[in-house]
Order: sequence, then structure tokens, then C-alpha cells
Amino acid sequence: MSRVHIKQFAAQRGQSEAAALLGMTQGALSKAIRVGRDVYVTENADGTFSAEEVRPFPCQAALKKSAA
Repeated sequence: MSRVHIKQFAAQRGQSEAAALLGMTQGALSKAIRVGRDVYVTENADGTFSAEEVRPFPCQAALKKSAA
């Protein structure tokens, strides 16, 4: 199992293929990269891919502070 940032994953495979492997649209992948979301892609033992976002907890409190 390897874990890479979504930006690196998309650079290696191309945005269209990366999006298809993750079950999302190319536009959604592009936006996630553009806005700087902290998403990591993991290659599973069976050859599939999954992604998870690292966010502060509790998330809403962090968002309110940054908006003020």
C-alpha cells in the first residue's frame, strides 16, 4: 500500500484517469487540487484506490475562525 497526495497522484496518472480510479469527475478532482484540499490517495492491496481528506477537528470551529 502506498499513500500519495492527490496532486501527485493526478500528475502521475493524468486528471481524467485519476478521477475515474477514484469514482469522481475530472472537474471535482481539478477543484480539489485548485483549492488546496489535503487529500491523500492510497493504493489498496487489491489494486483499487481510495482517498481520504485530512481536516482539523472540529472542522466547523476552524472554518469560523478563518472566516473572521
